[in-house]
Amino acid sequence: MAEESEERISITRKVPRLSDGMKALHDAVITDGALSAKTKELVCVGIAVAIRCEHCLRYHAEEAAKRGATAEEIAEAASAGILMGGGPSWGIAVRVLDKELNRLFSSNE
Repeated sequence: MAEESEERISITRKVPRLSDGMKALHDAVITDGALSAKTKELVCVGIAVAIRCEHCLRYHAEEAAKRGATAEEIAEAASAGILMGGGPSWGIAVRVLDKELNRLFSSNE
């Protein structure tokens, strides 16, 4: 059995251009244009629900909130993802997004 390295292996360290490229893509897309950056983050919320990506859902819900989205807007974006993804998307939205919305907005209401 191979010995464990003291330093954790990280894809971002092994392939830094990949991380840089993903960040550049994100920054190029999530900017105001015909759609606002907030609207694009809300679209990402819906897609995250539809593809059932928990990390994506947490990240884009928080980013949408940072750009001024309300809990209601985030929930409605998630509902579009539920429409497109069916029952499994409903499950992730309820399990993950309920917790996130409470974390992001409970002190603001």
